[in-house]
Amino acid sequence: MSVTLIAGFNQGLLLPLLAILLDQQGVSSDMNGLNSMALYIGTFGMMFFIEKPIRRFGYKAGILAGIALAGAATLLFPVFSGTLWVWFILRIAVGIGDSALHYCTQLWIVSSASPQRRGRVISLYGMAYGIGFSLGPIGINLANAGSWMPFVLNAVLFVLVAAFVLTLGGEYPETAKASAESGNRFWLIYRLAWFALLPAILYGLLESTMNSNFPLYGLRIGLSKEAISMLLPALGIGSLVVMFPLGMLSDRIGRKRVLMGCALSAGLLFFAVPLAGGQVPLLFVLLSLIGGLVGSFFSLGLAYAGDLLPRHVLPSANVIASIHFSIGSLLGPSIGGASIQYVSTQSVFLLLGGAFTLFALLGPLFRNAGGEAAVNPNSVV
Repeated sequence: MSVTLIAGFNQGLLLPLLAILLDQQGVSSDMNGLNSMALYIGTFGMMFFIEKPIRRFGYKAGILAGIALAGAATLLFPVFSGTLWVWFILRIAVGIGDSALHYCTQLWIVSSASPQRRGRVISLYGMAYGIGFSLGPIGINLANAGSWMPFVLNAVLFVLVAAFVLTLGGEYPETAKASAESGNRFWLIYRLAWFALLPAILYGLLESTMNSNFPLYGLRIGLSKEAISMLLPALGIGSLVVMFPLGMLSDRIGRKRVLMGCALSAGLLFFAVPLAGGQVPLLFVLLSLIGGLVGSFFSLGLAYAGDLLPRHVLPSANVIASIHFSIGSLLGPSIGGASIQYVSTQSVFLLLGGAFTLFALLGPLFRNAGGEAAVNPNSVV
């Protein structure tokens, strides 16, 4: 959980901090968004190679490698301040490191939890990430003491958590011998759990858009840098308050119902954000409610996939979920930045609201796909 917390802090700090620094240097919104994509390019690319090394070397080695890469890259940002192409490369390196951290921690938790408690256990993982993600933007204010201060703090936290990981025993994913089913495991995963893997795209879209584009939105409607740093944690705070209850509720009434209900409610709230204008208290309430509803989307989606799929394909399912997260994360900053630049400042929230509403409307189609009822007949749909 400590690894997840620091990984959340890293993303919660770097995305808005770098976006603000580039905006202050006169970089346009669309170019700012494109530069933010680099982190998710690293995450996306790593997912095609990570499964085999982790099966061979185990979770511990993967986590330590991810910490080393992300921590070293973080320290280099202030060294190359203002050099856009170097920051692009460093963001890719951070993305690769974060990818290893998330893959190992998520798979470790999902594969070891019992189905009856999987929602609660994965919620604790999500809460750890949410705490870090919520604290991250607060670190923006350290830049007032020196532009290098937030980056050094981030690197120090990575060193501390690495020291803790070194005390853990090595763990390895469950492997399966080649068979007709495992040979077509990706087709099997999509056939049985396509709906459970969509929340990963939405969560990537939410996280990257809010952290990369909301600071730009806030600056354009007249919010101060301090107000933006206070508003961004609202997503995580709301998520922390209800994440564990949502996990318990999903264990009781079914994860599909919880995912659909939360997505529809969040979609409506996203549409309401532009109506709040620059009223900071109202924006904080709206973002807190949105965070509470969809802040656990990625973890609940993984738990749902764990309900639906055979155990031996979970490592591959986790790869797919991480790729989906990267796709959403890549689309978010680029589309959001372009929409702010060329459509309207408020259009980014119409994008998010439409995406979550569409997911809720797709829910009733999943039963007809034949996966859920066949694999998990006791689940509530």
